[in-house]
Formats: sequence, C-alpha cells, structure tokens
Amino acid sequence: MTHPAANEAQDDRPAPVELLVCTRCRRGTEATEDGERPGTRLFAALETGDLPDGVTLKPVECLQNCDNGCSVVLRGGATRWTYVYGNLHEDRHADLLREGAALYRDAADGLIPWRARPDHFKKNCIARIPPQET
Repeated sequence: MTHPAANEAQDDRPAPVELLVCTRCRRGTEATEDGERPGTRLFAALETGDLPDGVTLKPVECLQNCDNGCSVVLRGGATRWTYVYGNLHEDRHADLLREGAALYRDAADGLIPWRARPDHFKKNCIARIPPQET
C-alpha cells in the first residue's frame, strides 16, 4: 500500500511532457553540404542543452510541414491539449522551445495563458488538438 503523503508528493510534480522535433524538416531547402537538415540541427541544439524537468525530447520523422520552417509538437498525456508549432529556426529557437515546454508543462490542461505565451507560439501555431479525455 502506498503512503498517502507519497501520493501528495507525486501530485505536486508536473505531468510528463514530450517535445517532438521533426528531424526531416527542410525549411524549404535541401540538406546542407554535410547532409544535415535544419530539423536535425534543431533536435541537436535541444539535445545538447538542458531541458526543463519533466520534459522528454524525441525525434520524429515527418510532421508534413516541410516548407514552413522546423516543426515541433508539445504533448502531455490524454488530458492535455496538444500543440504543433512551426516556422522554427535551428539556430535561434532552442531556448524559446525550452521556455515554451516549461510553460506547457506547468499548465495542467496544456493551455498556456495567452499573455504568457512566447510571441512565436502566438503567431506560429499550426494546430491545437483537443485532449483525448475531456
């Protein structure tokens, strides 16, 4: 049997969040001379820095937004809204994604208050997908 205090401590932790990065994104270009695509470089930039606690980084093959910058997904289980963001740049947006992932993680339903959202998130949301469980 689990001690009630242990359950309370678990409830205080943010729910796990996944940051999915399309590694095939081209941003309207082909691979660089070294064979890397912008999406692969964005994933590498996120992988080399610290992610917020509770955020897991995962590569995905394709989010079907190839010509519109790098694309990512923030999702966090069956009770949260899921977001797809685009027009991200591999050299400029890793810190923005870390900040946005922390804000998303801290929003129990995944809905970051409008005023708290990074401007890039406000202007470059490709899709908002409702929770599986409503």
